Amino acid sequence: QVQLVESGGGLVQPGGSLRLSCAASGFTFSSYWMSWVRQAPGKGLEWVASINTGSSRTYYGDSVKGRFTISRDNAKNTLYLRLSTLTSSDTAVYYCTNFQNDFWGQGTQVTVSS
Repeated sequence: QVQLVESGGGLVQPGGSLRLSCAASGFTFSSYWMSWVRQAPGKGLEWVASINTGSSRTYYGDSVKGRFTISRDNAKNTLYLRLSTLTSSDTAVYYCTNFQNDFWGQGTQVTVSS
């Protein structure tokens, strides 16, 4: 049974930082590219970042480039997203996903507010 379980979300002040985690199980995590996608209130899904299997290539959406960092630990079957210099526009539910197999987690809420 495939599971992607996100954690680490919460309430953070503007300018603050968070690290999201996504624990994967039920598939060979190390064999697949992984991504983060977010959905802000009342808006559609927005791709945030992707990483290849060996962590040698990372890609970011324009709105988060330079502020967010995607990483992974294949030994721990875990995907990470470091969020920094947060603004209210980063408020969203963040999902861990593998596009190739259409695997999705349940999401973790990030709220940026003073």
